[in-house]
This record gives sequence, structure tokens and C-alpha cells, in this order.
Amino acid sequence: MPVGRRQILVAGSLTAAGAALGAGTGHTAARDGEETKSLSQLYREAKTEGGVLTVYAGGDTATQQDGNKAAFEKAFPGISLNIVVDYSKFHDARIDNQLATGTLVPDVVQLQTLQDFPRWKREGALLPYKPAGFSRVHPAFKDPDGAWTGIFVDAFSTVYNVDKAGSNPPGSARDLLDPRWKGKIVSTYPNDDDAVLYLYKTIVDTHGWDWLRRFVAQDVAWVRGTQEPANRVEAGTAAVALGTDGMLTPADGVKTRFVLPRHDPFMAWAQRAAVFRHAKHPAAAKLYLNWWLSKQTQSDFSMWSVRTDVAPHPGYRPIWDYPNAHVDGFAAFMDDRALAESFRQQLTLYVGEVTGAPSPGRLGLRPGRR
Repeated sequence: MPVGRRQILVAGSLTAAGAALGAGTGHTAARDGEETKSLSQLYREAKTEGGVLTVYAGGDTATQQDGNKAAFEKAFPGISLNIVVDYSKFHDARIDNQLATGTLVPDVVQLQTLQDFPRWKREGALLPYKPAGFSRVHPAFKDPDGAWTGIFVDAFSTVYNVDKAGSNPPGSARDLLDPRWKGKIVSTYPNDDDAVLYLYKTIVDTHGWDWLRRFVAQDVAWVRGTQEPANRVEAGTAAVALGTDGMLTPADGVKTRFVLPRHDPFMAWAQRAAVFRHAKHPAAAKLYLNWWLSKQTQSDFSMWSVRTDVAPHPGYRPIWDYPNAHVDGFAAFMDDRALAESFRQQLTLYVGEVTGAPSPGRLGLRPGRR
């Protein structure tokens, strides 16, 4: 069974999220234009509007957002959440085409292509909006005008299977060069996913190109999408994966463990979300962002919260307290497209060209259109 991972709430959140409506019955204090309506009020407005919401979400498989969809619809009965999952680099191009042709489908977009959000803001495509709790979002994870906000923090590193790794699991990129891992490593093609690409860049910057040469010689299984490596490690068909995430507090029975390096680099970012100015369902879109930023949902997420007043999982510090997470570095990398493409092409000389069909399928121009 696949491990709940990118953009998936931790086990138990389906019942916890059901309590979110009751927990949000009061008004919040106004803070610089922040939403003051309760979740109950926003819920009523979303139902009056039609009870429908379409979200374009960055991800790897069609079902990857099913846990979040179930949690949201349990919290707000009668609201139909249509989440279309595809690689962020396809969704942003798709959205640009829809904006250019007047055929916009999603109400909300949440992607790892961080560079798109400031541009869409400049182009006037986004609705300035500050959900309740916006003032508690870390300053690095939001637009000051509310054009977009981070809704959760994801991180990529190494993960391993507890049964396959034994008593000495890998703790750094250098450890992956040990001969005992040869033929037992799976990785997302880093030249296919910008977040994985940046993870590899931090490693190459630290350990040099010779690390990459030796790593490739470990007979790595290269796949498309970051869900497949996690699935293989959980199933035990691979012992180790590089370039995916995992639960910080694993659920009972889960075999996968996320490696948080002590000094070696890993990478993390806040997945940005925004409401389109011409969204067909703005009330439902606002409900969705307020639900994501609620303390309950933030506490239920499997990795880190974007809020400064939500405690991290036991044994962890807030993500901004880890300098080797390169939280600011990923955003800068995504903004510098010349740097990203130059590194991608050099890396491809070692890894090879990306092959295989995209893991979410081929969705076309306007998926999710009703």
C-alpha cells in the first residue's frame, strides 16, 4: 500500500478534520485585512454558491490527493472537491494557456513551481486574499499582499525501508555510495522534477560532481514522479530512495523512514496556493484556503506546518530552524531559470534522458472542466 506522502494529511486526520467545522464557529480578530469569517460562515457561503470547487494540485499520481479530498469533504458535507493532480511544470503551462484563451478551469492552484506565483500576481491573475491565520504564516512563506500563501511544508531527502536497511541506515548522500546499496536505490529523475533537481544541486554543491558519477554507478533505478520511489521503498522492492518525502511521525505499520540529515543538505519548501481572480467558485476557494491554514489541518499534516504557532512533530524543530533545508534557496533556484536549466542539462549527461510516460497520465489542456 502506498505511503501517504506529498500533500497528504497524516493518519487520523479524516476524523480530526471533521471537527474543524465545529472548531471554527467564532470570529477571528481582524489583522491587516485577514479573513474574519468563521469556517461555518464560509461553509454556508460555499454551499450557497453551488458547493463545487476545482483545484489544480502539483503531484505525481491521479489518486495522490484522495486523502485530502476525503478530509475536506468530511469536514464540509455537500461541498464537492475536484482535485486534478499533475506535475507542476505541466499545470503551470496549462494554466497559462487557459488564461490566454479565456478557458480557466481551476478556482485554486497549489504548485511547487514557486516562480509562477509572483508572475501571475504581476499579471493580475490572482485574487489578493488573506485567510484566517495568515498573520501566523512564516513571512518567507507568503506574499505580503495575500496573492498567495504557503499551505504546507514539504521536504525531500533520503528515505529507507526499516527491514531492508538494517541497523545502519544511510544518513547522508555520501552513505549512498556504500557498495551495500548498489542495485537497491530508486530515485526520481532529477531532470524531470525541479524540487528533486534542486536537492541534487545542493548535494553536488556540497560533495562535487564526482559524487554524482559514483552515485549513478550504484545502478540506480530511475523513475518518473516522486510517489513511485516512496512506494517501492514501502513495498521493500527498493531499500533506499533519494528525492522523495515521508511521514515525520510514521503511522503504525509504515516501513518507510525519512532521513533528516544532521549536516548534509536536504531541501524543503512551502507549497504555494492561490485563488484566481476570475475563479468560478470564490467562496469555496476561500473556504479551502482557510481550512488548510486552520490549526487543526496544519497540525495533521505529515511534515511541517507553515504556521509559526503550530508545534512541529515531536523530535523536530520548525523547518526554518534547519539551515541545511535550504528553504530560501529553493525559491531562489526556481526564480533563476537559466541556472536551473544549465544544471539540468549538465546533470542529464550523468543521469541520461528522462524516459517513460508521466505518472499522472496525459491530462490534456483543460482537465477537470465541468
